[in-house]
Amino acid sequence: MSNEQIIWDQALIEKYNYSGPRYTSYPTALEFNEAFTSAEFEMACKQYPDRKLSLYIHIPFCHKLCYYCGCNKIITRHQHKADQYLDALEQEIKQRATLLGDRQVSQLHWGGGTPTFLTAEQISRLMNSLRASFNFDDDAEISIEVDPREIELDILDHLRSEGFNRLSIGVQDFNKDVQKLVNREQDEQFIFAMVERARELGFRSTNLDLIYGLPLQNREVFAQTLEQVLKMNPGRLSVFNYAHMPKLFAAQRKISEELLPSAKEKLGILQDTIATLTGAGYQFIGMDHFAKPDDELAIAQREGILHRNFQGYTTQGECDLLGMGVSAISMIGDCYAQNQKELKHYYRDIEEKHNALWKGVSLDADDLLRREVIKALICNFQLDKKAIETEFNIDFDQYFAEDLALLKTFINDELVSIDEQHIFVELKGRLLIRNICMCFDKYLRDRARQQQFSRVI
Repeated sequence: MSNEQIIWDQALIEKYNYSGPRYTSYPTALEFNEAFTSAEFEMACKQYPDRKLSLYIHIPFCHKLCYYCGCNKIITRHQHKADQYLDALEQEIKQRATLLGDRQVSQLHWGGGTPTFLTAEQISRLMNSLRASFNFDDDAEISIEVDPREIELDILDHLRSEGFNRLSIGVQDFNKDVQKLVNREQDEQFIFAMVERARELGFRSTNLDLIYGLPLQNREVFAQTLEQVLKMNPGRLSVFNYAHMPKLFAAQRKISEELLPSAKEKLGILQDTIATLTGAGYQFIGMDHFAKPDDELAIAQREGILHRNFQGYTTQGECDLLGMGVSAISMIGDCYAQNQKELKHYYRDIEEKHNALWKGVSLDADDLLRREVIKALICNFQLDKKAIETEFNIDFDQYFAEDLALLKTFINDELVSIDEQHIFVELKGRLLIRNICMCFDKYLRDRARQQQFSRVI
């Protein structure tokens, strides 16, 4: 497999480095509204009864505040708060199982927050509740996000015994000075031990999360982190761009802007990272994700069957996604639905009606068509126009005349090529895939809304 998966064109990257959505959904969460009803959700649950189910569970608690974090979380040392939360979550699980409990579950993911905030007993309690309400495939993919600072090594043994077979470990950066400035000091050797223990226990895959753009980071500092990461040989890597938005996220106000790398230095870090990881044999999946060539994500992308949802890139896009817990998002049938974002409102709704539906959106025919176009481009870097025409009974060039006109600038800059049957994203266009997808986003026709997103790189 060729190591050249991206061509870096500095001038074009700078030209197109404006803000835009990440397309974990189309339409994006900005289109969710509170007029969406439980009746609409329940109808969506009946829409595709033969689809398998992917479950997402949100655990909002963290022991410590990481200053860069923009996730929905609650900082506490009180373990009993997790018991109270599980009481409510179990009610939601039982209620949602009345709608979807006869489906086969092929995927489960715990995110947060910090799911490993839960004790071994609480982990077992939640898994027992899920297994009592839903039917899991024998080979279901069961994954969890792990904070290496607040966990004993034998918790991995417990997770494995409960059926977990994938881990995602938050590393962010191995440099101690960087860690101190973002309030996330951690033991490097312990992370090495975790990855090795996961391998010994038979976890299918271990993903390491890194962040670039943090205070005191530069090309040299981040290169040292990458060197350590490659020694662990993880199956997947996520390398996220830190978006400094202190007006939106109060914790980020604790980060001094003067210590952040310049935009030019950040691009340099990303350029070096891509060269290092692809040079080490990783496949560039898209935006911030890399995987070994024999990983399921990489194989799915090469076969043109990769998918994307609120959990990021996935091989199981034909599933309905049911999110449970505070702020969790579902993708059921032809709708999206989100739970209450504030814990007190989540508790209130669970107590009163056993679900915490807050807002959502039902997709119309145009939404479904554009979602398929954007998914094909963002996952596989190419689109078969004829396949879209057959599936949706349209004339592609006629239907998307306005969109193709917007795409012309990318074609002129040789980021995209187009022929009678296909749209191809060229190697130097892959880093700008979000911008390319934006051409097909009817909700972004009003450019003023772009300010609500982070920059694409």
